Formats: sequence, structure tokens, C-alpha cells
Amino acid sequence: MAPSANPIEHSFELAAERCDDLMPPVYRRLHERHPETLTMFRSEGAEFVKGSMLAMTIEAILDLAGERRGKFRMIECEVASHDAYGTPRELFVSFFGVIGETLRELLGSDWTAEMDDAWRRLLKEIEGLVAQEA
Repeated sequence: MAPSANPIEHSFELAAERCDDLMPPVYRRLHERHPETLTMFRSEGAEFVKGSMLAMTIEAILDLAGERRGKFRMIECEVASHDAYGTPRELFVSFFGVIGETLRELLGSDWTAEMDDAWRRLLKEIEGLVAQEA
């Protein structure tokens, strides 16, 4: 299969070749950057919750960066639910950046300027979506 022309999608494709499970490196980075997140997940079933949250977030990212069939709307919906959990909006937005940074680290020299630019634009758009929900 030919690699995606979409730099966001392509970054995930390359990462999938190098890493079977993004959950450990993403959450390791999240917890290093934001130690307060260590206590934000219930202890029982936390791995399932984390995995589900990451999968939904990746689906939303790919939809927002791609065809926009509606899965990206999860971002707007989850702002309200995370507000109810007491999650600061900056932390909510930061999770998306943590995913991008994790991919950049996994890709190393295969991370391109085009990917970097696409991720920067995507994160700005996500910040805008979250701000609109205020």
C-alpha cells in the first residue's frame, strides 16, 4: 500500500511500523509533562480507559486532518465532559501535542518539515475548537 499523501496520516503510518502500541510512550510522556495526570485515571480499568481515550483521540485527529466525516466532533464533545471531570482545558489540548511529540520521537530522522508544519497547524486548529466551546 502506498504511503498517505497526508502528512498527519503518514506520521501515524510510519509510527505504526515502529511501535505496536502507542499507549505506553504517549502516556509516559503525558505523565512526565503533567505529573498531575497520574492521579486522574481511576485505578481499576485505567488501562482500558487510557487505551480507549487514545484510540478515540487518534480517530478524531485523523478525521480532522483528513476527510472530516464527523469523528473530529468528538473533540468538541469531550471538552464538556473533561470540564465536568475538572480537567483544565490546557491539559486537554496538551494531550494532542503529546501524541504529536511521541510520533516525532518515534520517527526520528523520518519526521519531515511537512509533518512538523501539518502538526503545528492541526494543534492550532484544535486549540481553536476547544476555545470555541468556552
